[in-house]
Formats: sequence, structure tokens, C-alpha cells
Amino acid sequence: MDLLIDTNVVLDVFLEREPFLAMSNRAITLSRRYQNVQNFISASTVTDIYYITYKNLKNHQIVRERFKDMFRFVKVVAVTAEDIHAAFALDWKDFEDSVQYCVAASNNFDGIVTRNMQGFDNDEVKIFTPEEICQYVEENLKE
Repeated sequence: MDLLIDTNVVLDVFLEREPFLAMSNRAITLSRRYQNVQNFISASTVTDIYYITYKNLKNHQIVRERFKDMFRFVKVVAVTAEDIHAAFALDWKDFEDSVQYCVAASNNFDGIVTRNMQGFDNDEVKIFTPEEICQYVEENLKE
């Protein structure tokens, strides 16, 4: 199962945002516990997360360490020109969500994990909350 982790879920972990920290961390680390789960973040998400995390923590070393730790079990997927053009064609209110959606669709991912369910207005790619993906994986996949 290939999943794209949305920016807000990673930020929950990097910024230790309560009450979301525990469940978001559990969703991000599914690939550590389940061999048949691969978690990805888009390349554009990396820059967004770095910027927002540094803006909040004011420490490049801490931000880099958090990425280094996450990159042990989350892969980075490219955002192509085709993804950007497709995202503009969707004409959604939230452009970042449309980019995430197009990256997931073009890579044939099984789902996107996000806390921003209303941002995704298409059904080609399944949308999960952190709680939903953890429940789904635990009920349907073997460790």
C-alpha cells in the first residue's frame, strides 16, 4: 500500500501539535511496522515543512534532524510539471491540496493521509485521516 502523507500530518509530528501528535506519528510510522506499507511525501512538501518548522522552532539543526529521522522510513516523490499543470486544471481553492492530489494520482498511490479532508474534491485517490489509515492497515494488512 503506497500512501502520500500530507503536509499537515508531518507538521503535527515536527511541531508536536496536540492533540494530533500521537495519531499523526502513528500514521507516518506505519511503514516501519508493516512491510507492505510505503509512505511518501512530495518534494514540494519538504520545502513547505522545512520553512514552517524552522519559522516555529528557529533552529536549523533540529529541523534537519527531524527530517533525517523521518527519511529513514518515508520516501520523497517528485512533483513533475505534469502534476503542476494537472493541479491548475483542477481549479481547487487550495492549490497545495491539488498538487498533493495530482502527485498521488500520477504515482498510482493508494491514498493520501491528511487531516484536511474537505480540501480534496475528487475520488480517484482515497483520502484517509490518520485514524482511518491506522485502523485500515491494522485490520487489513499483516505486519
